[in-house]
Amino acid sequence: MIVGTKDTTLSLARRPRRLRATEGLRAMARETTLSADRLVYPLFARGGRGVRREIDAMPGVYQMSTEHLAEEAAAAFEAGVRYVLLFGVPDRKDDVASAAYDPDGIVPEAVRAIKRRVPGLTVVTDVCLCAYTSHGHCGVVRDGRIDNDRSVELIARTALAHAKAGADMVAPSDMMDGRVGAIRRALDAEGLETTPIMAYSAKFASAFYGPFREAQDSAPAFGDRRSYQMDPANAREALVEVALDIEEGADIVMVKPALAYLDVIRRVREACELPVAAYNVSGEYAMVKAAAEKGWIDHDRVMMEMLTGFRRAGADLIITYFAKDAARLLSGGR
Repeated sequence: MIVGTKDTTLSLARRPRRLRATEGLRAMARETTLSADRLVYPLFARGGRGVRREIDAMPGVYQMSTEHLAEEAAAAFEAGVRYVLLFGVPDRKDDVASAAYDPDGIVPEAVRAIKRRVPGLTVVTDVCLCAYTSHGHCGVVRDGRIDNDRSVELIARTALAHAKAGADMVAPSDMMDGRVGAIRRALDAEGLETTPIMAYSAKFASAFYGPFREAQDSAPAFGDRRSYQMDPANAREALVEVALDIEEGADIVMVKPALAYLDVIRRVREACELPVAAYNVSGEYAMVKAAAEKGWIDHDRVMMEMLTGFRRAGADLIITYFAKDAARLLSGGR
């Protein structure tokens, strides 16, 4: 026996590191999976021909005329993305957002173009008035305030125009009270009862939306949107909004933004049986892009870790500008 030595071998029944030793073992024990069919890719449609305009604050994201938009949709589909969320950037604006519900407007035109090019792609359309109003608010303004009920009428007309153009799903993002029910009634009355609604149910008045307002040219000309979007401090209120949307006929509910609201995603997931979507918004995307450009973070690892975090919190679907890139990584980089 050597003086001064002792047996230091641990006897542990549980060694969690055993299942971390190899990639195969890690995959076997993985609790949360991320796949391309959980990702929704936002696209921005603009009028004209030959338009492909990169958004300064969102590298790799473009406003596109319909022929380029259809090409991008096809490339995303080839990468494994199965759903797109379509936004319109109109050529004209007015106080009542008439371009939003024009049956020949930019979104209906883009829906038809994508469907011709990629018939197997599921096209969801964002339904809101902010990009179409001269003042940039999500509803009709009267005496300096948003007229909720008049706005809801126009929002329902917009959803109907999109559905008639061939949209597979409509997604109201305005946060007006009662708009899901109004859209459901409008669709049903026109024989479109099978068209589902993905409601932006818990949409917060967030500072993370900044780059998006450049993308859709939708910054409000006066004031802000805190009278209709939710207070970032509230979580219980999110459950109220979700319950109301479900009661009115929503088929999918959404939390927006995602990164600073993981607790809300979890609470919504636990409170309802419907699919839950999370919107990985423009500011979240821009932060990753900017830090990666500086060399401060590993772009792809941070992207995938963030998306996995949304899934782990309870999101069934993730709306993200990373969708095409993430899908390619998930399929082995094809």
